[in-house]
Amino acid sequence: GQTYTRKLDYTVLSLLSSVSQSAYKMAGDIRLLMHLKEIDEPFEKNQVGSSAMAYKRNPMRSERICSLARFVMSLPINAANTHANQWMERTLDDSANRRLVLPQAFLGVDAVLNLCTNVVDGLHVWPYVVRKHVDQELPFMATENILMECVRGGGDRQELHEAIRELSMLASKRVKEEGLENDLLTRISGDSRFAVIHDRLASLVEPSRFIGRSDQQVKEFLAEEIDPLLARLADIVPKKVMEMKV
Repeated sequence: GQTYTRKLDYTVLSLLSSVSQSAYKMAGDIRLLMHLKEIDEPFEKNQVGSSAMAYKRNPMRSERICSLARFVMSLPINAANTHANQWMERTLDDSANRRLVLPQAFLGVDAVLNLCTNVVDGLHVWPYVVRKHVDQELPFMATENILMECVRGGGDRQELHEAIRELSMLASKRVKEEGLENDLLTRISGDSRFAVIHDRLASLVEPSRFIGRSDQQVKEFLAEEIDPLLARLADIVPKKVMEMKV
């Protein structure tokens, strides 16, 4: 044939779109966590976070990742239409289109990956803010564990469920209406219906009880997947993170 099937363009652009989707997901989560002040992307000493509000540190790099990634994600449908509209072996209405869409996709992903590398290399995590948010929500998350331990101690599940529901609603109302701290654990520790677990309440709400195998899974993934991949690609992986001015 005179040319390769234009479906190959769609396949390539779909792969680039897949990379962009992952980058967008990561950057979107970073933006949400920055809103909660749990993390910060790199921020230069004299960088202006907002032209209107001087105190702000907008996630400008992550926003740029999302913007470029969304553009790349929009390109595969273009290639799909080009392939579907080829007459017989080939028509000439693909040339001008492809000269735009293919280089733009590669340039877009190149920029996205450079930005991702820059963000990850300089990411700041604020553990005390994270712990504050965990402490606010963990009492609610722990109610199922508390309920089951009380049932194991001989309590009636239906009665205990209703008791936890009542106390949870009161604690939630206090947080929402008065802006006060979550006092659900204090309420449970002072309620005789939960006496069987009063001496173990602190251990039942230990954060490490709620993360499953996530710690081991991350370490295994890095050791078994990422480290071998980086070793195999050592010759082409940049040794230095590209400087980024925002």
